[in-house]
Amino acid sequence: MSALNKIYSDEKYIDLVCDILDNKDFNKLKENKHHGLNRYEHSVKVSYYSYKLAKSLKLNYKETARAGLLHDFFNDTDLTGKKRKLSAFYHPYKSLENSTKTFYVSEMEQDIIISHMFPLIPHKIPKYAESWLVSTVDKLVAIYEMGYSYSRLLSYRLPNLYILLLLISKHTIL
Repeated sequence: MSALNKIYSDEKYIDLVCDILDNKDFNKLKENKHHGLNRYEHSVKVSYYSYKLAKSLKLNYKETARAGLLHDFFNDTDLTGKKRKLSAFYHPYKSLENSTKTFYVSEMEQDIIISHMFPLIPHKIPKYAESWLVSTVDKLVAIYEMGYSYSRLLSYRLPNLYILLLLISKHTIL
């Protein structure tokens, strides 16, 4: 069972976030590449793992789940290169703007969204334990996704790399 299928089968979680998952603008995140996958899947994973941890830590798991989904609620399919890298600094503001225009977002949820890039944005220090939790889970999920993405890429290119190394070594030996 894939990670997303497992998440979708958790009815209690889905009940908390179904209005977001059903939103047409939120579903456009499926078109945004993110750490080699897409921003929709990334956001669902961050939200769900944060929700599970918040529940076990007796934190506000409802607001954690919702804000975890909305932390990257912005569209940048047309950005490339330098502009895409700079989006790391401004996307929390865009995500918060989109979230508050589309959904009711509590004060805690706003803090989770705006501070999730701490310490990259050092003046947005998380105010709540839930904010720290989502920020940390976001980074862990991103690291996993990038590792998975690059390991797949490398596995496709590894035979070519091996042949290239053989050719180079043969050339330098002769």
